[in-house]
Amino acid sequence: MGTKSAIEITGLTAGYGKELVIQDVNLCVEDGDFFGIIGPNGGGKTTLLKVMLGLLKPMKGDIRIYGESPETGRRYIGYVPQYAEYDKVYPISVRDVVLMGRRSVRGPSPWYSNEDKKAAMNALETVKMKDFKDRHISMLSGGQRQRVFVARALVSQPRILLLDEPTASVDQTMQENLYKFFKELNKEITIILVTHDIGVISSYVTRVACLNRYMFTHDEKLITKEMLEASYHCPVDIIAHGVPHRVLGEHQKKKKS
Repeated sequence: MGTKSAIEITGLTAGYGKELVIQDVNLCVEDGDFFGIIGPNGGGKTTLLKVMLGLLKPMKGDIRIYGESPETGRRYIGYVPQYAEYDKVYPISVRDVVLMGRRSVRGPSPWYSNEDKKAAMNALETVKMKDFKDRHISMLSGGQRQRVFVARALVSQPRILLLDEPTASVDQTMQENLYKFFKELNKEITIILVTHDIGVISSYVTRVACLNRYMFTHDEKLITKEMLEASYHCPVDIIAHGVPHRVLGEHQKKKKS
């Protein structure tokens, strides 16, 4: 992958009405990054994604997606929301769910082309869910559904994948499997992962930032004590479960004693 910036954010302030949610955010995500953004609930993580997608206009500052505005640059982005709504009764297959991701590229035609269908099967192949293509979406486990929703985001062949709390509805074992899957996927696509899970994220991302209205960044994947305390406004200890995992330096020293 090249080194061209995928997303550049300068002096960004955004919110709803007169309420500021994020303020003076500066961020540069390079092409090929696996960038993790952590922070408490209500800290502005989802708001930041909405600005990236052009769904929320900034009050101040600038954002560029491969040099373009969010309104035009979002064609480079695939998005997996925190809670993907679906009707458990409506008869829709896994393949049909993924095909919905082609709506942004197929134009006004009400019919899916052979190219759309091929792209859907390729996306299912990528997330290792091709064998489930004819199964009803409600018949899948939480982790399997997340893979299908990732396929729906990938079917438009984006250059950037935004993941908003992608492991929120799955158990610990499946969380680790999804993180490993995202790490493998990152070989082909830039990923921005938003999560409140500070226990394992630094084992997988290449860079990390903390967001709680203001953004605190580090140019490595290490989550520093100073970053956490600045973001959470209090001392924070991490207890991480699962393998592999990474914790703060103090915890690592204690484990060796």
